[in-house]
Amino acid sequence: MSQPTTKDRILDAAEFLFARDGYHFASMRAITSKADANLAAVNYHFGSKDILLEEVLKRHLLPLNAIRQAKLEAVRDEAERRGRTPDPEDVLRAFIVPTVTYCCVDPGAEHFSTLIGRAITEPDNTVRNVFIHHIMPLFQLLFGLLCKSLPDLDADTVFWRLHFSVGSTTHTMRMLGSLDLMPEGMNRDVDIEKLIDDLMLFVSAGVKR
Repeated sequence: MSQPTTKDRILDAAEFLFARDGYHFASMRAITSKADANLAAVNYHFGSKDILLEEVLKRHLLPLNAIRQAKLEAVRDEAERRGRTPDPEDVLRAFIVPTVTYCCVDPGAEHFSTLIGRAITEPDNTVRNVFIHHIMPLFQLLFGLLCKSLPDLDADTVFWRLHFSVGSTTHTMRMLGSLDLMPEGMNRDVDIEKLIDDLMLFVSAGVKR
């Protein structure tokens, strides 16, 4: 098995420390120390801490967004072929299932999930702005399809219900990375397929109510 390159080690270290400590509190010295690299290597591969942050996010978001976009477009195209509005559960499933699945099976995705959770919940906008830049085209497709699937609801209502659904999904991913926080006696060997089904039941009922 090939050893990770210096660039990959820097990305792995930055992802871990950005997730654990936050973007501003993760120093370049800490990143280079964990990556067993020097500052010159960071400057060579990335140029700045801001660009390093963007590359950390892009290496997960770009492939994940491609999967989600393909599934959302498939739902849209199938609805158009049948001459009907998309089913809201199909729309949500096309976004949520790849998201949770990716964060459960992709190596290193646990830290990525924590970092995205920070981006959404923390007051600093640095990580959030980069995340929004790369997620916005996909979000617009998702939001537009969900509006079409719920023609009796106004756009403001659909937006907030989608917001609640994404929040539930994000929290689920963060919990999957923190199973040690579960109360004693609870099963920590989570059945991911059942968990996704339960999440879909929850968010679908909330969106369609």
